[in-house]
Amino acid sequence: ITHYTRILRYIKPEFVHVFVDGQVVEEGGPELADRLEEEGYDRYATGAGAATIAAAAAAQA
Repeated sequence: ITHYTRILRYIKPEFVHVFVDGQVVEEGGPELADRLEEEGYDRYATGAGAATIAAAAAAQA
């Protein structure tokens, strides 16, 4: 389990799972990890979590 995709440069995952509020919302392989690195997690943000993610994204811009 990791939140840091940089480690995936050294370890290739067989399975990638995205959890939101304790639920699996998407599953895939290494290509999903690559997409998450490129696009981030904004597409999974809902409710109160959406505001937190939006604020973090704005701070990085």
